[in-house]
Amino acid sequence: MNPYSRQSINQDDIQAVIEALQSDLITQGKQVEAFEQELAQYLGVKYALVFNSATSALFSVYRAIGVQDCEVITTPLSFVATSNMLLENGARPVFCDIKIDGNIDEKKIPSLITSKTKAIVSVDYAGKSVEVEEIQRIAKDYGVMFISDSSHSMGGEYRGKKIGNLADASVFSFHALKPITTGEGGALATNCEEIYQKARLVRSHGVIKKALWNSDVLQSGFNFRMNDFSASLGRSQLKRLDLFIAQREKIAQYYDQIFANHPCFDILLIPSHIKSSRHLYPIFLKQKYWCAKESIFSLMQKSGLGVQVHYKPIHLLSLYRPFVQSPLYNTERFYNAEISIPCHQMMSMEDAQKTAEVILEIFSKI
Repeated sequence: MNPYSRQSINQDDIQAVIEALQSDLITQGKQVEAFEQELAQYLGVKYALVFNSATSALFSVYRAIGVQDCEVITTPLSFVATSNMLLENGARPVFCDIKIDGNIDEKKIPSLITSKTKAIVSVDYAGKSVEVEEIQRIAKDYGVMFISDSSHSMGGEYRGKKIGNLADASVFSFHALKPITTGEGGALATNCEEIYQKARLVRSHGVIKKALWNSDVLQSGFNFRMNDFSASLGRSQLKRLDLFIAQREKIAQYYDQIFANHPCFDILLIPSHIKSSRHLYPIFLKQKYWCAKESIFSLMQKSGLGVQVHYKPIHLLSLYRPFVQSPLYNTERFYNAEISIPCHQMMSMEDAQKTAEVILEIFSKI
């Protein structure tokens, strides 16, 4: 089975983890701080905080900007953590419909802003950046925060600037299937010292250290810390991130050529001002094939392709139905059409060719 994405672990990664495990401190040691410094340098930001998951990072940044009893405009097309952590912080998610590329439709955001709106939370679907400049302008005009859930887009760029250096704060995921991995893990990147300091307190019980054994607790918090052997893996992976993305891009461009103008499905094209991490390679079934999606999906799996659907829209989940204010037609059409096919750094071009051949063969018989 060739999965839609997977981790790449080499001997350098293994050795880095072994050395961390053999050190005196396997948590709250030197690896975490070193990883944060290297991340900040790579992203071009002042501050980076690493966490035990991107979910923890989302919770912490929402707490840091103060979304309690506020409304937050976000996308319904994401993993549910983006919205779950809003609920856990006492915020009300307001879902904005998406565009054909899976990203939030920035033109529809202003109509959803009210006196209670605290922030806009976008998601870089499949690793393709949202239209940052437009969301920045809206956030400035209306006096709200711009938070980017960039879990898909580590290493991506928008107009030559690294994703992570564009919003008030950005969150990344280091889950095993993301561009780089720490097993589980996440990070918060920001140029705002206030967000950094507040999120740092949330991450570690609200504790500040004074001198020797003396410490104080300034607020309630959690243990959202990353351990040192995960951080050591992240440091090793970060060295190869651009190589990983280059291989994903090579495969994606091959697919773009092979699948161009296919009569049964469309593909997601990336404009020249955006560098995608290519976390996902989605195809979109033409409407007349929506009813056959389950059969097509099953045929792909039986043929050895570890396909997936990203995502069942959040507003269709039972917990979130009370939050739906208006129809989200584009999101539901996207869901009916989307299938993610294999595209990752562990694939060779021969693997990509075989994958394409299988997909074309399946659709030739529909």
